[in-house]
Amino acid sequence: MTDTQNPAGDVRKGEELDIAAIDAVLKEALSGLEGTPEVRQFSSGASNLTYAVTYPNRELVLRRPPFGTRPKSGHDMHREYRIMTALKPVYPSVPNTVYYTDDESIIGAEFYVMDRVHGHMIIDMPKEWGWGREKGRELCENLFQKLVDLHKIDYEAIGLEDFGRPEGYVDRQIGGWNRRFQKAWTDDVQKFDDVMQWLEDNKPKSETGAAILHGDFRIDNCILNLKDPTKIDAVLDWEICALGDPLMDLGNTLSYWIEADDPPMMQMMVRQPSSAPGMMTRKEILKFYADRTGADVSNFQFYYVYGLWRLAVIIQQIYYRYYHGQTDNPRFKPFGQMVNALGELSRIKIKTGEL
Repeated sequence: MTDTQNPAGDVRKGEELDIAAIDAVLKEALSGLEGTPEVRQFSSGASNLTYAVTYPNRELVLRRPPFGTRPKSGHDMHREYRIMTALKPVYPSVPNTVYYTDDESIIGAEFYVMDRVHGHMIIDMPKEWGWGREKGRELCENLFQKLVDLHKIDYEAIGLEDFGRPEGYVDRQIGGWNRRFQKAWTDDVQKFDDVMQWLEDNKPKSETGAAILHGDFRIDNCILNLKDPTKIDAVLDWEICALGDPLMDLGNTLSYWIEADDPPMMQMMVRQPSSAPGMMTRKEILKFYADRTGADVSNFQFYYVYGLWRLAVIIQQIYYRYYHGQTDNPRFKPFGQMVNALGELSRIKIKTGEL
């Protein structure tokens, strides 16, 4: 039977925490904690690290940056803590945050703590659920309604007016991802100058307002209700959230949304049950989103190509490390081919304009 309840396991070597130090600060900050906590680690979280901190009378989750050298602008724990804390009253589908500190003397890094949310986390549809099209459709609609709800939130009303710079967001994203690709390029990957130039030349003349963007909105970043998995209890991983054009967020999400008849190279990137019975197609999702937000999606070709290209650059950055011997993880060996495939797919979508 598939275990979909996101169990925590042994803490990985070199990523241990000072349990006594954590216990001391949490008992001072939170009333009623009893006993000594057990600390275990979630297997997910290749970037920021996530731990279960379990007391006899309360279950908590701790997030901290990775060990070792970190870029100054990356792995901002306060950013995650702030966005979830601000969202909770108007967007219940985030965990309840309870503590944050920038005092690195405690465990060697800033960290924050939230209440644990139990539920299902899936990358494919468990056969034992016995779902047909109706249940799959219900989950899919609930998922994208969560994205609609997020994009409709008045971020200024919840105190996030200084959370980012929504003006010029599209310009910064296109320029930034193009520069990252050029910096991480390897000579066994095509240069794709044409794709980068197309994105520069086809940026929308005006952006679709400004909204809170999740940045990595997928089913496998959600916790599904234990009793009714069509319902979403929590949206996780707010590491790269921002303020900007909401269609950029949707473009990122649809770049991961693989359908059953997509090319084989795209099938290699499946991380969620997007082609399960009842799941909407990308075109259906776009209509669903437009109907519920009133957004003008007539130029969505740009946003989808952007999503594909961004994904290609992310993979290229990982492949660059493998290519230059900075990691020997065999999973990364075909990543150069995947980048070529995504670049070619971007060209096809540019030419055809299809989702």
